Amino acid sequence: MARSQSAIVRVLLSVCVVLWPSLAARTAEQPSPWLEVHSAHYIVITDAGEKKGKEVALRFEQMRAVFGTLLMKERLNEPMPLTIVAFKNDKNYYQSAPLRQGQPINASGFFLPGEDQNFIVLNLFEPEPWRAVAHDFAHLLLNYNYPLVPGWFDEGLAEYFSSIRLDDKKYEIGGDPELNPLYKEDLLENQKEVRNPPKSLTELLNGQVWLALPDLLTMKHDTSNYIEGTHHTLFYAQSWMTMHYLLSQKKLPETGEFFDLTENQHVPMEEAILKAYGVSAAAFDQAVKIYFHSLTPLFVALDASKQPNFQSNPAQVYEFAELVGPNDSAITTKALPEADARALAAEVKIRIPERRDAGLSELQALAAPEGGPKPADKPGKRENKGGREDQRGNPLVPAGGNEIAHRVLAWDHLQRGEFDATAEELNSAVSLRPYDPWIRYYLSLLKYRISQAKHTEMAGLSNMMQDLRAVLDVYPEFADAYDLLAIARMVGGGPVAAMQAERAAIQLSPRNQLYVLHLAEIYIADKKWDAARTLLEQLKTSGDAQVAAAARERLEKVASEQKYGISAATVDTAPKFAPQKSPFDVLEEDAARRAAEAQGTHPGSTADMRPAKFLQGTLVDVDCSQSPAATLTVRSGGVVLKLRTGDYKALLVIGADAFSCAWNNRAVAVNYKPGGVADGDLVSVEVR
Repeated sequence: MARSQSAIVRVLLSVCVVLWPSLAARTAEQPSPWLEVHSAHYIVITDAGEKKGKEVALRFEQMRAVFGTLLMKERLNEPMPLTIVAFKNDKNYYQSAPLRQGQPINASGFFLPGEDQNFIVLNLFEPEPWRAVAHDFAHLLLNYNYPLVPGWFDEGLAEYFSSIRLDDKKYEIGGDPELNPLYKEDLLENQKEVRNPPKSLTELLNGQVWLALPDLLTMKHDTSNYIEGTHHTLFYAQSWMTMHYLLSQKKLPETGEFFDLTENQHVPMEEAILKAYGVSAAAFDQAVKIYFHSLTPLFVALDASKQPNFQSNPAQVYEFAELVGPNDSAITTKALPEADARALAAEVKIRIPERRDAGLSELQALAAPEGGPKPADKPGKRENKGGREDQRGNPLVPAGGNEIAHRVLAWDHLQRGEFDATAEELNSAVSLRPYDPWIRYYLSLLKYRISQAKHTEMAGLSNMMQDLRAVLDVYPEFADAYDLLAIARMVGGGPVAAMQAERAAIQLSPRNQLYVLHLAEIYIADKKWDAARTLLEQLKTSGDAQVAAAARERLEKVASEQKYGISAATVDTAPKFAPQKSPFDVLEEDAARRAAEAQGTHPGSTADMRPAKFLQGTLVDVDCSQSPAATLTVRSGGVVLKLRTGDYKALLVIGADAFSCAWNNRAVAVNYKPGGVADGDLVSVEVR
């Protein structure tokens, strides 16, 4: 019998050996459960199926539309890409969620802000998980679409918005967003009373004491970093009800006038209330209290919450027809490779400090070539079959592994100032997916960070501007890309073009005071002293401590710069020692050498001290008869200029991949160094 069993085992093993390759192949061919869902403004990554993925995208489009009506805006800015990761089950969600006292947060969704992009993560196992992030979503849209104002406005509007409930036909809003049931079910489904539950906003306002109105309207409350404490306070409750009243009475325009009076004209509070709202502060305060006590649904819901078996979906105060229905928004889906989905999920983890180690391990495994790394492999030494080159000019060899994992690892290195490691990961990523806009953005950011850290000029400026243009083609509202483009243009000698890009960034993200500081620097570079001083005076009292310190420092130096015409920034940031070579030094040196050869000079020769000028006009003609030299005829109004370049292949070109001798009748912006009255030498050309 034992022999018979042994023989059977051997037969089974041999069958497994034969079948295993085909079984493995079938497993490998299993379709990915992940989808990438695209709506007009958002990307949803989900493993919950097409129907659920489209519902998530629709709900966020609906919330966005409702918020636009609250702010009375037809168009909303979203200057930073937002990706929504929606897990179908508890396990994957809670493995990614932030920890509080060692345990995952007790919420069905969370918002993760970033310097480059934002994430929202949802647990689709729970009902309506998008409601869990409605408060943060409101803050996100406020930061991009309303000027910087006192905290009562932001928190009041965010609390009001966070009560929202949506379906395909209507939306409800105005309920108490902090109302919780007094009884909760335990694991055995028994109803148990919660001890010392936090008071809801309705309960707080139903007491005898309210904050004095001037105290509420002047209270400091900065949540620009999205870090908040409990919402169960009188400040949140009274801010919520004040905004509730203003929105119901359609007094948002008057509120804008009030902020202009107090924030810009520095009119005393009582006088500003009277001028803006037409009533005294006492009358305004009383009107809000009367309005609160008239909202019967709030008190009905509060009474119901004290009873067992409370349904946590009480009627809201207001109900409206849905603004965006299932047929009003084009939503598309496509399959997402499982490795890409895992890399994106790991990207969420790597941005949460307590999850970073786990995310890092997953990304490193995904980035490794199939079969693991080979010890003999060295960067730039493998066989180059693609024919491309990296930033160093070395052959670019396909790296293997997952492209998203490589670029997320690059972001992590960049955050820690590990520039060489960042460049290595970006080189690996670009060999796998050359046209990913995120790679091009991180390459540009890397060049800027290197120049800041090592006090050197930005290398590869032409490529940087082309990369940022490509990023903006995909994300046309990406404010940070405009900001970097402005910095690159300023370094390249085009202050007017730099101003245009920086103003675009500020318009898209009006509360970002770093952009305003950069605009002040551009004004200084262009010797617009009064404009620079005005901005710096505003910024020296900024709530951002770093921006305020930088503004005060620059103000101290502006007077001497204006008097002597020497940039203090140039003197202060000049390197005091030979800097370590960055990954882009070879590219920069080669460009300088080619430009010097084209002009018949040598590196180190006397610099051209003529000031660069900026001109917008029409490119009439290009003469390349003495190639590689070229002469461009540019008309602006009644002025016609002949602008020369010794080598059009080395010319800084913006808005096109390369210079073309066939250009004509094109809108252009040029930086040039004047020769005579009607000629000059080109520094750069931007093709519109």
